[in-house]
Amino acid sequence: MDLHILDHRLRVTSISKTGLEQYTHPLIKLIFLRNRTRCKFFSLTETPENYTVVLDEEGFKELQPSEHLQVEGSTWLPLNVVSNGNASSSSQSVGVTKIAKSVIAPLAEQHVSVFMLSTYQTDFILVREKDLSVVVESLVEEFNIFREEGGESVPVHSQDACNGLQRNVHPVLIPENQFCVMSLDPDTLPAIATILIDVLFYSNSPKPGASIDQDMECIKFFSFSMIDGYVSLVMDKEAQKQFPTDLLFTSSSGELWRMGRIGGQPLGFGELQIPSFDHLNAACIL
Repeated sequence: MDLHILDHRLRVTSISKTGLEQYTHPLIKLIFLRNRTRCKFFSLTETPENYTVVLDEEGFKELQPSEHLQVEGSTWLPLNVVSNGNASSSSQSVGVTKIAKSVIAPLAEQHVSVFMLSTYQTDFILVREKDLSVVVESLVEEFNIFREEGGESVPVHSQDACNGLQRNVHPVLIPENQFCVMSLDPDTLPAIATILIDVLFYSNSPKPGASIDQDMECIKFFSFSMIDGYVSLVMDKEAQKQFPTDLLFTSSSGELWRMGRIGGQPLGFGELQIPSFDHLNAACIL
């Protein structure tokens, strides 16, 4: 198999729900006005606590600093596993299970934290740019490693490096929601703009004083990603009912997913985290 280091330098940010009004305009621009921005990698996920936004450097320029914007200090690089010339996805032989065994486990042994971002089209393993030499050294025997530069794949050779480690234990919550992983033709975004804006920015927030440390019947989770022109959506069955079914692409099996939520406090990016939709407050595994 081949491992590609994609040509994106990413930032991981969190926008508080109380400060969302300050960022509605740039977020709408990044989602709907592709001709107004050079952002090629954008992912927005709503959880009960906040909005987690992962985006490249061009997209990050759209977010103005404020007390409501939390920015993780590291720059992250996305990795993609390719088998037989095809990017990995849940419908192919190389998926999260194979990635966890072949990529994430060796990195954990070398004390490298990862950030897993799964979309309808493919699975991305994000690593901190400063850990790249350790990543290459750890995986070079298992993969042919390439780095994409200017649209071309350039072979990468191993380097020596070291890293630190932090270990913590967190509770696991399993909400009752059933989730759908879907895709959408970017050209049809205007047709669902009103619905998408309503779901992303005007959905009900958790009740004041609600604790996330207790078991929940359901949990608010919605993810929108637009990466290199491909759109991916993750939402529960109730949210799906708001969208026209003829515009959403789903897998032929129509499979539904359950969530395992790791922790309810900020996890910290120095930890060896479980492959997941990672966020600044908790890791959510589908």
